[in-house]
Amino acid sequence: MISGFEKLVERRIKQAQKKGEFDNLKGTNKPLKFEDEHIPSELRLAHKILKNSGFLPPEIELKKKISKTEQLLDQANVDSPERGKIRKKLNYLVTKLNSIRADRPMSPLITDTYYNNIVKKMS
Repeated sequence: MISGFEKLVERRIKQAQKKGEFDNLKGTNKPLKFEDEHIPSELRLAHKILKNSGFLPPEIELKKKISKTEQLLDQANVDSPERGKIRKKLNYLVTKLNSIRADRPMSPLITDTYYNNIVKKMS
């Protein structure tokens, strides 16, 4: 059974389709790009909700920092002294990520601090 609000929404969507308002949208006929492809598909919605609330597991935050640092390294001049600093930072971040994984190789991406922050936010 469709509620009155849902009927209204459905009617407006159909009207917009008839008018062609959805015909030239950005990304039409292109595959969707997922920001977090490394997240399993069954966890993407939960991840997105947590991300929008400002809560990400430390591993995900480190992966983002690693990705940004790799981009900086690719853009840095080969002879630049800055490149060595960027490489050191990248090595540090990768080591930190590996140490987090080594502490709990079979556990999910949730640390105690992260879990406690979520519990606080939800209560």
